[in-house]
Amino acid sequence: MAGQHLKHLITSQERLRDQVAHALRAALIAGELQPGAVYSAPALAADFGISATPVREAMLDLAREGLVEPVRNKGFRITQVSERDLDQYTELRALIEVPTIGAITRTADRRRLEELRPLAEEIVTSARAHDLIGYLDADRRFHLSLLSLSGNDRLVETVGDLRKRARLYGLTALAERGMLAASAQEHHELLDLMLSGDAPAAEACMARHLGHVRTLWADSESEPEAGAAPAPGAAPVPASASVPASASGDVSRPPVR
Repeated sequence: MAGQHLKHLITSQERLRDQVAHALRAALIAGELQPGAVYSAPALAADFGISATPVREAMLDLAREGLVEPVRNKGFRITQVSERDLDQYTELRALIEVPTIGAITRTADRRRLEELRPLAEEIVTSARAHDLIGYLDADRRFHLSLLSLSGNDRLVETVGDLRKRARLYGLTALAERGMLAASAQEHHELLDLMLSGDAPAAEACMARHLGHVRTLWADSESEPEAGAAPAPGAAPVPASASVPASASGDVSRPPVR
């Protein structure tokens, strides 16, 4: 993903540490942060163009979520996730999200559904531009905003946590083969079905979309081998890493390394 850059992920009202945490989660899910590799807060901070403190705080947040683990005097190691774990996360998401989509289709205000159309288009635009981090962020906001129409805050939090633990190593290959844009269009299809009031079809579309997490996406690119990770303390910083340099909304774009 050399030459790619993180988009402005979070609103300017949120803390810098939260912006960094969102950016790191997206890079981790996309496989830019390699499983088993150790990353130092100062090295990541240099690439972001910010101080090490918010990066270190963000990494500690990720450690509490089980996404990384502290390594004394070196930094943070990206935790490994087994295929069994990923299968179970996907199964849980399907059990929660598919029927919830059906329920929302039957009860939601059509105006509120249509308000998600720009987010669906942002997903497609990011996919066509091969902006994987932007794609993942827009996808996260779309699905969590959609689920929030259920009125169940705990459900949204649970799905958000399951999404953080995903690993979509096949996204790069999908983008290169032009298949990611086709997958991105499913968000428009889902909205169209929900707006038409066809709950069974909307549920089927959601189930098919989730299936891509463990079939089409996972099969597009093999998972990085643990033995291929850089030596502890020597992990490269993702070339795409950047976050807003301040709460004013300005974006720092570090040079590609």
